[in-house]
Amino acid sequence: MPGICEGRVVIVTGSGRGLGRTHALAFAREGAKVIVNDLGVSLDGRDPSEGPAAAVAAEIRNAGGEAIASTADITDWEQTAALVKAALTAFGRLDVVVNNAGFVRDRMFANASEDEWDAVMRVHLKGHFCLARHAAAHWRDEVKAGRPVDARIVNTSSGAGLQGSVGQSAYSAAKGGIAALTLVQAAELGRYGVTANAIAPSARTRMTETVFVDMMKKPEQGFDAMDPANVSPLVVWLGSAASRGVTGCVFEIAGGRISLADGWRTGPFVERATRWEPDEVGAAVHGLLAKATPPQKVYGT
Repeated sequence: MPGICEGRVVIVTGSGRGLGRTHALAFAREGAKVIVNDLGVSLDGRDPSEGPAAAVAAEIRNAGGEAIASTADITDWEQTAALVKAALTAFGRLDVVVNNAGFVRDRMFANASEDEWDAVMRVHLKGHFCLARHAAAHWRDEVKAGRPVDARIVNTSSGAGLQGSVGQSAYSAAKGGIAALTLVQAAELGRYGVTANAIAPSARTRMTETVFVDMMKKPEQGFDAMDPANVSPLVVWLGSAASRGVTGCVFEIAGGRISLADGWRTGPFVERATRWEPDEVGAAVHGLLAKATPPQKVYGT
């Protein structure tokens, strides 16, 4: 029986290890042709290597699937353009971009450096922009040429981006930006047959197993809720034709639980037909806070 992504062509960034690896393998099992993209760097973004991407691509091919490896830098405009072209050259089409790659530079805000901030924004925000931007331009051109498109962007946000996380100001800001970017992509690209959604996963990766040691520990028996492979079925479904019509959503997923993030909404309000005086604002704000649903706590508080 064909898989739900049979014949679809998928680029998965950061797929040499962790979540990206399980995404790539899961797409391949469902019939997709996969471009395994990974710089092969250490957790802090240093010491690149071709090994991780090549190993996952070989694993897919050895299992009877189709895959090529890529070490394109997702923060580089020209290299990501070449990555889209590589997919088209190898497989004749591109259907899905899964933006997964990232790293951390954890630091309390008062100690954060400019270089650390810039590095996190570059890898997460610019990294999500470059590849999807080139893919979107390709899909727009296909539609203008009269060829049908049924394409997907799957971005990777985080609970840190939705709620904030102590010691992760840059990471939280970048992941929050990715959630907002997803909403704009969904609104703008739907006319070209492209959906855009994001996930906020909780799983055991190089980035989480040293920070949340107890939470991420593998159980001696029973269901391993933090196994990164638990996240991939949602990502694969979002990349499939079956998800057509689902767009502009952020899904949180942990273990066997999938939830739909509610996002920012216009909440309680107070309005008058005249300008507020500064000494009148306090009572209005406290009144609104009394009516509002309390926000979820920032991670680490």
